[in-house]
Amino acid sequence: MNKWLRRSLIAVVTLIVIGAAGLALGAYLGDRKTQRHVDVTVSAVAVPSDAASLERGRYLFSSRGCAECHGANGAGREFINDGKSMSVKSPNISTGPGSVVAAYSTVDWVRTLRHGVKPNGQPVFIMPSEDYNRLTDADVGALIAYAKQLAAATGNGLVAKVPALVKTLYAAGLIQDAAEKIDHRLASAAPVPAAVSAEHGAYVANMCIGCHGAHLSGGKVPGGPPDWPPAANLTPGDGSVMARYTNGDQFVAMLRSGKRPDGSAINTAMPFASLGALNDVDAQALYLHLKALPPVAVGNR
Repeated sequence: MNKWLRRSLIAVVTLIVIGAAGLALGAYLGDRKTQRHVDVTVSAVAVPSDAASLERGRYLFSSRGCAECHGANGAGREFINDGKSMSVKSPNISTGPGSVVAAYSTVDWVRTLRHGVKPNGQPVFIMPSEDYNRLTDADVGALIAYAKQLAAATGNGLVAKVPALVKTLYAAGLIQDAAEKIDHRLASAAPVPAAVSAEHGAYVANMCIGCHGAHLSGGKVPGGPPDWPPAANLTPGDGSVMARYTNGDQFVAMLRSGKRPDGSAINTAMPFASLGALNDVDAQALYLHLKALPPVAVGNR
């Protein structure tokens, strides 16, 4: 082996070793970050028991992503599996064996839902609590009430297989958990009358933040599986998909079917089980809000 080739080989092997060591350190730091303590001030909400509130809670559970991740029975389900290096099975939030919420007080539920922080002060790692932070007190209470009356089902805690690179990016702050994204100082959201209006649509659109970003301009979903496509730009800015939908009925049909107006299928990374559960008022209001947004270029999340 000539001297140049030998030196090149040594350099390549050295880079590989350094890269592997860096990822190992990054994964370690990422794991440590999930165990940090996050101080938040939490206020309890009223948890109702009347039929109308429980029905509201059922609707929110089905349409705002809870069933999408935890399953309709709350027992937990695998909702990410790229067949390679990443898989996530959500925890059991029913009252059955293996439940992670068995000892939750009302404040514990609020802390997790609104702030992305578990009762022990550690952040939730995958749950998009930023989507629920702006729910009104009444909706938080209704959601808790419904979850607490789910039938007992067997499950366990979070089971997550996360690549070392994702953990490294998380440790570096390039991927954030919900507790980092949320402004914990904000007061509870004021109720908005449910109507086909852009104002109510803004309330519904909170469910889109986790994937499409706070500005709803989309781009690569931080921490998502590598095969997930970039989230669409929902604003009228450059790269927007909203030009496809010239009226609210086309938009609602897409939410129900998972297909664009031209009949082409949208990637199933979109949570169509939840989106399809939106009632007509929420879906039409969401359309009006997205159409009224200021333009933001795609990827400026």
